[in-house]
Amino acid sequence: SQSQSTLLSIFSQEYQKQIKRTHAKHHTAEAIETYYQRYLNGVMKNAAAPVLLELANEVDFAPSLMARIVLERFLQEKEQAIPSKTLINSMLRDPSQIPDGVLANQVYQCTVNDCCYGPLVDCIKHAIGHEHEVLLREMLLEKNLSFIAEDQLRAKGYDKTPDFILEVPVAVEGHIIHWIESKASFGDESSHQAYLQDQFWSYWNRFGPGLVIYWYGFIEELDCHRERGILLKDCFPTDIVTLRHSMA
Repeated sequence: SQSQSTLLSIFSQEYQKQIKRTHAKHHTAEAIETYYQRYLNGVMKNAAAPVLLELANEVDFAPSLMARIVLERFLQEKEQAIPSKTLINSMLRDPSQIPDGVLANQVYQCTVNDCCYGPLVDCIKHAIGHEHEVLLREMLLEKNLSFIAEDQLRAKGYDKTPDFILEVPVAVEGHIIHWIESKASFGDESSHQAYLQDQFWSYWNRFGPGLVIYWYGFIEELDCHRERGILLKDCFPTDIVTLRHSMA
């Protein structure tokens, strides 16, 4: 009964948890050397074959992260020094910068075939997040609600800010709302706890009670802080009560 977007969001979160659990074993000196030698042997036999991608799938590791390991090892050997993260990230975003055509092609194959990691996925996630913020802005304007957006708040010097602060608070399901945060993801337990700690309670401390919209749904039991001032919804609320309504 769930939408494809919700299922993809849940899959992505579960996949990332698995990668985090197994991350360390792929980054031992022994594992890195094994992967690098297998890459060299593979491209020596057939440079056009998707050697890195197949290796990543075989050891059950994200292709973009496998590409990062091998690229880092290649540059280390070539430059006789540990390459900077900035250089690695730049080359992963644009493999044409890699000074080896075969490796550049292998890295490109990994980044375009990775569903949860890498520069391409980061761009897609950023675009989806921005799209939902624009959607929320349009809904606020449609309701004639006066608000200050995150970029305006940043310009005023605030560091941690929700997406929108309502200049005049509203009530949703009997709860006063001062701010709204848009999350273009599914609200599972681990991500929600991290957001509470890193963002939501900070917003609550500074701006009062607020609303979080998980556009792809959330685990119902997580909506347990309403009385303390954090409300969860999976869509823009239709039953907003404004100051005008209550005065009337």
